[in-house]
Amino acid sequence: MDEKALAQRLRQELNEHNYNYYVLDHPTISDFEYDRMLRQLEELEAAHPELVTPDSPTQRVGGKALDAFQQVVHQVPLQSLQDVFSPEELEEFDRRVRESAERVEYLVEPKVDGLSVALEYRDGVFVRGATRGDGTVGEDVTENLRTIRSIPMKIEGAPGQLIVRGEVYMPKKTFARLNKQRELEGKPLFANPRNAAAGSLRQLDPKIAAARGLDIVLFNIQYWDGPAFDTDSASLDWLKSLRFKVIDYTLESDIARVEEDIVSIGDGRERYPFDIDGAVVKLNELTERAALGETAKFPRWAAAYKYPPEQKESVVQDIVVQVGRTGVLTPKAVVAPVRLAGTTVTNATLHNQDYITEKDIRIGDTVIVQKAGEIIPEIVRVVPEKRPEGTVPYRMPETCPVCGAPVVRDEDGAHIRCTGAECPAQLLRNLTHFASRDAMDIEGLGPAVVESLVNAGLVKTPADLYRLEEAQIAGLDRMGKKSAQNLLSALEKSKSNDLSKLLYAFGIRQVGQKAAKVLSARFGTLDRLAEASAEELTAIDDIGEITARNLSEWFASPQSQHLIQQLKEVGVSMVSTAKPVGDLLAGLTFVLTGELSACSRKEAGEKLEALGAKVSGSVSKKTSCVVAGEAAGSKLRKAQELGVPVLDEGQFLTLVGEKDGDREELLTALRPRETEKEKA
Repeated sequence: MDEKALAQRLRQELNEHNYNYYVLDHPTISDFEYDRMLRQLEELEAAHPELVTPDSPTQRVGGKALDAFQQVVHQVPLQSLQDVFSPEELEEFDRRVRESAERVEYLVEPKVDGLSVALEYRDGVFVRGATRGDGTVGEDVTENLRTIRSIPMKIEGAPGQLIVRGEVYMPKKTFARLNKQRELEGKPLFANPRNAAAGSLRQLDPKIAAARGLDIVLFNIQYWDGPAFDTDSASLDWLKSLRFKVIDYTLESDIARVEEDIVSIGDGRERYPFDIDGAVVKLNELTERAALGETAKFPRWAAAYKYPPEQKESVVQDIVVQVGRTGVLTPKAVVAPVRLAGTTVTNATLHNQDYITEKDIRIGDTVIVQKAGEIIPEIVRVVPEKRPEGTVPYRMPETCPVCGAPVVRDEDGAHIRCTGAECPAQLLRNLTHFASRDAMDIEGLGPAVVESLVNAGLVKTPADLYRLEEAQIAGLDRMGKKSAQNLLSALEKSKSNDLSKLLYAFGIRQVGQKAAKVLSARFGTLDRLAEASAEELTAIDDIGEITARNLSEWFASPQSQHLIQQLKEVGVSMVSTAKPVGDLLAGLTFVLTGELSACSRKEAGEKLEALGAKVSGSVSKKTSCVVAGEAAGSKLRKAQELGVPVLDEGQFLTLVGEKDGDREELLTALRPRETEKEKA
């Protein structure tokens, strides 16, 4: 078989497997076999670029990152629907429809809580996708939509132009997995699947969107220059025959039956892979729709039934505190079982102490419970007249309920955190951070491997990583002898890291990479840093009172002392390899802009910091000097406007002692400015 025929066969088979897996939810081959075929096609297309086609599965991985999204004027506006909130309002909608329509049949479907998009096909090939925007103008997110595997890149049986509308969503299971991953990485969590889907679809880098696992379900044909359909249901069935993933629907002629379907959708929302925020009721006959027309805002032939938050009484039986992977203590109310939005609720989030205090929630209270956004159970309010005698206000514990370490409250929020360096509840998060690139940089020890090690009971502290044996690692899922050997080599290599990487790896609050480098270079050893007084710490630029207190408290903790001792025993270096920080440029603040030929801006910053300077990212009146390389832009212009001294690359190299020249003259030119700033 020649290369062209082989590529065509691989594309057809892979697209068929994509359809089976992502649309029908019925895979017919293993992931391993699919990946093998995809790799074969990738290698074939790499060797013969002329064989690449728009519908190739290889084109779904994400193209080049964009600078911005282009605007798209929708050929047919993507309208919104009028909301109704009660059976009475729905019946009024039905009455208005029947006044104008001769044949009344309704299509009832769940209203997906996602992001509305339009997909455009020309002669069966997907050419463009855009967000709804304001309904008239949206954003071109074609490259990100290509990463959604349930969207066919090519369809058969729809010549000409076809524009369909659907809702992009993040499956609930994917959302839970993504937030778990973000928590391990110390990133902010997404509030709900809709926000996660919207943020993912609007990533400028399609590779990020591809990794988010988005999906889509279609619910309308916006435009087709082929034969017209008589009913909406017929058009949806046709889309399904083209192998699109299409919304489920029911057909009803009686408004009472419509109401029953709406209740059924609401009660069964747990069976859907997506979140719903209501049900959609649309007239099925398309000619009748045209007769009814639309208002300035909404079509007259459709309505969106929004479920009111279902509220019920329950009793707070207990308040328990959970410790998250980042050490945050979160209180949870254990409530008497109550049925809400299709599920039985036995607990409700209490967020933090401020939330509890504001609502005065106590153990024994009768409370009103609802599901926030139909997802998270929460307490709306206390029923004070039903409060039993003897209840007392609730107070969060002063020590971690998991490890017993003291807890502290964030200076900038309401969160209370455990300070334990070896708290079991934080183990996954701490180990993931410890091994990350900016910390100990242990290649091959990502979140998945960390979780496997913890689940197997092989690692309980960072020090245990250095006690691992080849057979233990090789026995883990998706690992083998070679992977085990590579990981052990990476662990051994990390032992000789500079102290700054270890200090950052400890995860001490407000001690980031920059502070860790400054502290390591200043004190030289971890023991010396641990003995430093608050006065010594705050005497260092960028180390304030809060950071100094965090350091002192961390080193004083028995758990921290135990961890340090364990790391010493396994041979982890606790010495700085950096050159001692000088004071030649102490008190001066530099900004770097443009491209330097002798070194990168990062390296230039390190040279300045080694001489005691501070490096900033923005120019202000407090800036001592700007170092300008080739193609310097707005920072150089601002420096000139403010009268800030500017050095070219040659003068910079002289200043840091790497090129002959009058260094004293340069210093003299910078120091008087510092004196003027002090007087000001």
